[in-house]
Amino acid sequence: MDKTDEKLLELLRLDSREPTASLARKLGLSRSTVQDRINRLVEKKIISGFTIKFHEEYRQQQITAHVMICINQRHAANAIIQMKKMARIRSLHVVSGSYDMIAVIKAPTMGEIDETLDDINAIDGVEKTTTSLVLSTKIDR
Repeated sequence: MDKTDEKLLELLRLDSREPTASLARKLGLSRSTVQDRINRLVEKKIISGFTIKFHEEYRQQQITAHVMICINQRHAANAIIQMKKMARIRSLHVVSGSYDMIAVIKAPTMGEIDETLDDINAIDGVEKTTTSLVLSTKIDR
C-alpha cells in the first residue's frame, strides 16, 4: 500500500458511493487506474466491503448504549453466538479490565434498549452488566 492507496481509502471511508471518475480527479489518476487500485485493495483483503453511513438526522433518532458485560468464561463462546443473533447489538468487543466484553446497542426507543438488555442478561454465564447511554457524539469517523 502506498500514499495514493491511503488517500483512496480515506476518500472511500468518507463516501463509499463516490463515483470512480470523481475519485480519479481528486487523486490525479485515470478512472481505470482507480478501479484497478480498488480491486487490488479488495483482493489484498484491505477492503472487505462497502457500507453506508447514516445521515446525522437519522443517527440522532437512535439511542446508543454501551453495555459492559462480566461473563463466566466457560459460557463466553456461547454468549457471543447468542449476541450475534441480536440485531440491535452493532458491535461486540472482548476487552481487558474488570469487564470481559463491551456491547454497543443502537435502537430508536428506550423500550428496545431495555428489551435488548434483558436478552443479554438472560444469556447463560452473564454475571453482571453496566450500561451507559450515549448523550452526544463529538467524533464519529
